Amino acid sequence: MVRLVNRDNIKIFKNILIAYMQVQKHLTHIIEFGNPYIKPCIYAMWHSDQFAIYGVENKSEVNFLISTSIDGDIVAAGCESLGFKTIRGSSKSRGAVEATMQMLEKLNAGECVAITVDGPRGPFHSVKNGAIKLAQKSGAPIVPMVWYSTDKMFFTLPSWDKMTTPIGYAEIVNLYGEPIYVPEELDDEKLKEIKNQIKESLEALQKKAPDVFREAKKNKLWKKKKV
Repeated sequence: MVRLVNRDNIKIFKNILIAYMQVQKHLTHIIEFGNPYIKPCIYAMWHSDQFAIYGVENKSEVNFLISTSIDGDIVAAGCESLGFKTIRGSSKSRGAVEATMQMLEKLNAGECVAITVDGPRGPFHSVKNGAIKLAQKSGAPIVPMVWYSTDKMFFTLPSWDKMTTPIGYAEIVNLYGEPIYVPEELDDEKLKEIKNQIKESLEALQKKAPDVFREAKKNKLWKKKKV
Protein backbone atom coordinates (compact mmCIF):
# COMPACT_ATOMS: atom_id res chain seq x y z
CA MET A 1 0.00 0.00 0.00
CA VAL A 2 1.38 3.42 -1.00
CA ARG A 3 1.75 5.81 1.92
CA LEU A 4 0.26 9.25 1.29
CA VAL A 5 3.07 11.02 3.17
CA ASN A 6 6.64 9.96 2.44
CA ARG A 7 10.16 11.36 2.43
CA ASP A 8 9.75 12.61 -1.15
CA ASN A 9 6.72 14.81 -0.47
CA ILE A 10 7.03 15.54 3.25
CA LYS A 11 8.17 19.12 2.63
CA ILE A 12 4.86 19.83 0.87
CA PHE A 13 2.86 18.59 3.87
CA LYS A 14 5.07 20.54 6.29
CA ASN A 15 4.45 23.74 4.36
CA ILE A 16 0.70 23.07 4.22
CA LEU A 17 0.53 22.54 8.00
CA ILE A 18 2.66 25.60 8.75
CA ALA A 19 0.45 27.77 6.50
CA TYR A 20 -2.69 26.36 8.14
CA MET A 21 -1.40 26.96 11.66
CA GLN A 22 -0.32 30.51 10.89
CA VAL A 23 -3.90 31.27 9.81
CA GLN A 24 -5.57 29.14 12.49
CA LYS A 25 -3.71 30.81 15.37
CA HIS A 26 -5.67 34.01 14.71
CA LEU A 27 -8.95 32.06 14.82
CA THR A 28 -8.26 29.96 17.92
CA HIS A 29 -9.27 31.60 21.21
CA ILE A 30 -8.46 29.73 24.42
CA ILE A 31 -9.31 30.61 28.01
CA GLU A 32 -7.31 28.83 30.71
CA PHE A 33 -8.79 27.52 33.97
CA GLY A 34 -6.67 26.24 36.83
CA ASN A 35 -3.23 26.54 35.29
CA PRO A 36 -0.88 26.58 38.32
CA TYR A 37 1.83 28.28 36.21
CA ILE A 38 4.58 26.21 37.79
CA LYS A 39 8.02 26.36 36.21
CA PRO A 40 9.36 23.89 35.48
CA CYS A 41 6.51 21.41 35.03
CA ILE A 42 5.48 18.52 32.82
CA TYR A 43 2.21 19.18 30.99
CA ALA A 44 0.46 15.81 30.54
CA MET A 45 -2.41 15.32 28.11
CA TRP A 46 -4.14 12.63 26.09
CA HIS A 47 -2.94 12.27 22.52
CA SER A 48 -6.38 13.50 21.44
CA ASP A 49 -5.76 16.81 23.22
CA GLN A 50 -2.19 17.38 22.05
CA PHE A 51 -3.04 20.72 20.41
CA ALA A 52 -4.29 22.03 23.77
CA ILE A 53 -0.70 23.02 24.45
CA TYR A 54 -1.33 25.97 22.12
CA GLY A 55 -3.24 27.65 24.96
CA VAL A 56 -0.19 27.77 27.22
CA GLU A 57 1.56 31.11 27.53
CA ASN A 58 5.33 31.55 27.09
CA LYS A 59 5.42 29.05 24.23
CA SER A 60 9.15 29.54 23.76
CA GLU A 61 9.68 27.92 27.17
CA VAL A 62 7.63 24.80 26.40
CA ASN A 63 9.33 21.75 24.87
CA PHE A 64 6.94 19.32 23.16
CA LEU A 65 7.95 15.65 22.93
CA ILE A 66 7.07 14.43 19.42
CA SER A 67 7.69 11.03 17.86
CA THR A 68 10.46 10.47 15.31
CA SER A 69 7.99 9.20 12.69
CA ILE A 70 7.30 10.93 9.38
CA ASP A 71 4.00 12.18 10.80
CA GLY A 72 5.97 13.50 13.76
CA ASP A 73 8.22 15.46 11.40
CA ILE A 74 5.17 17.30 10.10
CA VAL A 75 3.70 17.97 13.56
CA ALA A 76 7.10 19.20 14.78
CA ALA A 77 7.33 21.70 11.92
CA GLY A 78 3.88 23.05 12.79
CA CYS A 79 4.67 23.36 16.50
CA GLU A 80 7.96 25.12 15.86
CA SER A 81 6.22 27.59 13.56
CA LEU A 82 4.10 28.65 16.58
CA GLY A 83 7.16 29.24 18.75
CA PHE A 84 7.37 25.95 20.65
CA LYS A 85 10.55 23.95 21.02
CA THR A 86 10.42 20.27 20.11
CA ILE A 87 12.22 17.18 21.34
CA ARG A 88 12.07 14.10 19.16
CA GLY A 89 11.75 10.59 20.53
CA SER A 90 9.41 7.91 21.90
CA SER A 91 9.49 4.96 24.26
CA LYS A 92 10.10 2.52 21.41
CA SER A 93 12.76 4.41 19.48
CA ARG A 94 16.52 4.18 19.76
CA GLY A 95 16.51 7.89 20.55
CA ALA A 96 14.38 7.44 23.68
CA VAL A 97 17.31 7.82 26.10
CA GLU A 98 18.61 10.89 24.27
CA ALA A 99 15.12 12.45 24.28
CA THR A 100 14.80 11.83 28.02
CA MET A 101 18.16 13.47 28.64
CA GLN A 102 17.10 16.49 26.57
CA MET A 103 13.86 16.83 28.52
CA LEU A 104 15.71 16.60 31.84
CA GLU A 105 18.11 19.27 30.65
CA LYS A 106 15.23 21.58 29.74
CA LEU A 107 13.46 20.99 33.07
CA ASN A 108 16.66 21.60 35.01
CA ALA A 109 17.02 24.88 33.11
CA GLY A 110 13.57 25.96 34.35
CA GLU A 111 11.63 25.27 31.14
CA CYS A 112 8.51 23.11 30.77
CA VAL A 113 7.91 19.90 28.86
CA ALA A 114 4.69 18.66 27.23
CA ILE A 115 3.96 14.94 26.81
CA THR A 116 1.01 12.95 25.45
CA VAL A 117 0.71 10.24 28.08
CA ASP A 118 -0.95 7.68 25.78
CA GLY A 119 1.04 8.50 22.65
CA PRO A 120 2.21 8.14 20.05
CA ARG A 121 0.24 4.99 19.17
CA GLY A 122 -1.85 4.22 22.22
CA PRO A 123 -3.57 2.23 23.59
CA PHE A 124 -6.26 4.90 23.78
CA HIS A 125 -6.28 6.72 27.14
CA SER A 126 -3.75 4.33 28.68
CA VAL A 127 -1.15 6.21 30.74
CA LYS A 128 2.42 5.16 29.98
CA ASN A 129 5.45 5.52 32.22
CA GLY A 130 7.34 8.29 30.42
CA ALA A 131 5.98 11.39 32.18
CA ILE A 132 6.16 9.69 35.58
CA LYS A 133 9.79 8.62 35.19
CA LEU A 134 10.67 12.11 34.00
CA ALA A 135 8.97 13.68 37.03
CA GLN A 136 10.79 11.23 39.30
CA LYS A 137 14.19 12.15 37.90
CA SER A 138 13.64 15.91 37.63
CA GLY A 139 11.48 16.68 40.66
CA ALA A 140 9.17 18.72 38.41
CA PRO A 141 5.42 18.13 38.91
CA ILE A 142 3.07 16.65 36.34
CA VAL A 143 0.24 19.03 35.42
CA PRO A 144 -2.71 17.24 33.71
CA MET A 145 -4.50 19.26 31.03
CA VAL A 146 -7.45 18.92 28.62
CA TRP A 147 -9.26 21.23 26.25
CA TYR A 148 -12.91 21.39 25.25
CA SER A 149 -15.36 23.20 23.00
CA THR A 150 -18.80 22.66 21.50
CA ASP A 151 -18.19 25.16 18.70
CA LYS A 152 -19.03 23.78 15.28
CA MET A 153 -15.50 24.45 14.06
CA PHE A 154 -13.97 22.26 16.79
CA PHE A 155 -13.66 18.81 15.24
CA THR A 156 -12.92 15.27 16.41
CA LEU A 157 -10.94 13.51 13.69
CA PRO A 158 -11.57 9.84 12.72
CA SER A 159 -8.18 8.67 14.04
CA TRP A 160 -7.26 6.07 16.70
CA ASP A 161 -6.79 8.82 19.28
CA LYS A 162 -9.96 10.79 18.34
CA MET A 163 -7.77 13.87 18.01
CA THR A 164 -9.54 17.21 18.38
CA THR A 165 -8.64 20.34 16.47
CA PRO A 166 -10.22 23.67 15.50
CA ILE A 167 -10.64 24.34 11.80
CA GLY A 168 -11.80 27.92 11.61
CA TYR A 169 -13.01 30.25 14.37
CA ALA A 170 -13.31 28.43 17.69
CA GLU A 171 -13.66 29.42 21.34
CA ILE A 172 -12.06 26.80 23.59
CA VAL A 173 -11.37 26.21 27.29
CA ASN A 174 -8.19 24.67 28.68
CA LEU A 175 -8.55 22.98 32.07
CA TYR A 176 -5.64 22.01 34.33
CA GLY A 177 -5.52 19.56 37.22
CA GLU A 178 -3.67 19.75 40.52
CA PRO A 179 0.10 19.24 40.18
CA ILE A 180 1.19 15.63 40.76
CA TYR A 181 4.59 15.16 42.40
CA VAL A 182 6.47 11.89 42.03
CA PRO A 183 8.77 10.68 44.83
CA GLU A 184 12.38 9.74 44.17
CA GLU A 185 11.72 6.22 45.46
CA LEU A 186 9.20 4.60 43.12
CA ASP A 187 8.24 0.93 43.38
CA ASP A 188 5.79 -0.84 41.07
CA GLU A 189 2.86 -0.26 43.39
CA LYS A 190 3.51 3.49 43.62
CA LEU A 191 4.02 3.68 39.85
CA LYS A 192 0.61 2.09 39.29
CA GLU A 193 -0.94 4.48 41.82
CA ILE A 194 0.41 7.56 40.06
CA LYS A 195 -0.64 6.28 36.64
CA ASN A 196 -4.17 5.91 38.01
CA GLN A 197 -3.94 9.38 39.54
CA ILE A 198 -3.04 10.93 36.19
CA LYS A 199 -5.82 9.05 34.39
CA GLU A 200 -8.40 9.97 37.02
CA SER A 201 -7.34 13.62 36.93
CA LEU A 202 -7.66 13.79 33.14
CA GLU A 203 -11.05 12.05 33.22
CA ALA A 204 -12.30 14.40 35.96
CA LEU A 205 -11.22 17.41 33.91
CA GLN A 206 -13.05 16.04 30.86
CA LYS A 207 -16.18 15.55 32.92
CA LYS A 208 -15.95 19.08 34.32
CA ALA A 209 -15.14 20.76 31.00
CA PRO A 210 -18.70 21.09 29.56
CA ASP A 211 -19.93 23.05 32.60
CA VAL A 212 -16.85 25.30 32.55
CA PHE A 213 -17.31 25.92 28.84
CA ARG A 214 -21.00 26.79 29.19
CA GLU A 215 -20.23 29.23 32.00
CA ALA A 216 -17.47 30.85 29.95
CA LYS A 217 -19.88 31.21 27.01
CA LYS A 218 -22.52 32.70 29.26
CA ASN A 219 -20.07 35.30 30.56
CA LYS A 220 -18.52 35.93 27.11
CA LEU A 221 -15.05 35.51 28.56
CA TRP A 222 -13.33 35.33 25.19
CA LYS A 223 -14.64 38.76 24.18
CA LYS A 224 -13.57 40.19 27.53
CA LYS A 225 -10.10 38.73 27.03
CA LYS A 226 -9.76 40.45 23.66
CA VAL A 227 -10.68 43.76 25.22
